[in-house]
Amino acid sequence: EVKLVESGGGLVQAGGSLRLSCAFSGFTFYDSALGWFRQAPGKEREVVSYISSLSHTYYRDSVKGRFTISTDNAKNSVYLQMNSLKPEDTAIYYCAGSVKALRDYSDSRDYDYWGQGTEVTVSS
Repeated sequence: EVKLVESGGGLVQAGGSLRLSCAFSGFTFYDSALGWFRQAPGKEREVVSYISSLSHTYYRDSVKGRFTISTDNAKNSVYLQMNSLKPEDTAIYYCAGSVKALRDYSDSRDYDYWGQGTEVTVSS
């Protein structure tokens, strides 16, 4: 059984930082990718960042230079370091895993497994 469990969300003031963690099990990070998505109230789920098993990373334009994705294969974990947070970053953040060998993983439909989400609230 594949499990992805996020943690690290919370309430932070604008300009602050949070580090999201996602511990995964039953998932082999090979020819695959791990991604972070978010969904704000009334909006569609959008990709924030992903990292492929070949260490290719992607960031949406609005988080470039502020967010960093990383993995710790020994701990079966993927992280999202979020700095200089803005109120518009407020959303539920989801960790996701894809077992497909693709060139691009920005489409949520290409992901096979999802965590339950962790809420991030950035106050102004």
